[in-house]
Amino acid sequence: VQLVESGGGFVQAGGSLRLSCAWSGFTFDDYAIGWFRQVPGKEREGVSCISSDDGYKYYSDSVKGRFTISRDSSSDTVYLQMTNLQAEDTAIYYCARASQGACQLGPGAYSLWGQGTQVTVAS
Repeated sequence: VQLVESGGGFVQAGGSLRLSCAWSGFTFDDYAIGWFRQVPGKEREGVSCISSDDGYKYYSDSVKGRFTISRDSSSDTVYLQMTNLQAEDTAIYYCARASQGACQLGPGAYSLWGQGTQVTVAS
């Protein structure tokens, strides 16, 4: 059972990136998937979440209107499309599996984590 993030990189302010979270070892449709980010010395921040049935999507205020989360059942992948990136979006981004199909607040409610992917935005 594992989650693997990809798609991070370096981009100029105003640019875009698409992060991918692929997994194996569990049933795609049973769990909500969340995206978090963390800057050294700061707490892990919830960025977005998508419910197991794709019926609910959450975005933090800091990314609302710029980030879009989606899931593709055919490839067992969740995507985070990030547009109009700003320097304050620089962080390591993690995807995580919730313990149920509904999105949950707080990283403590997520039991399986990927290794993270670095996003760096130059101002």
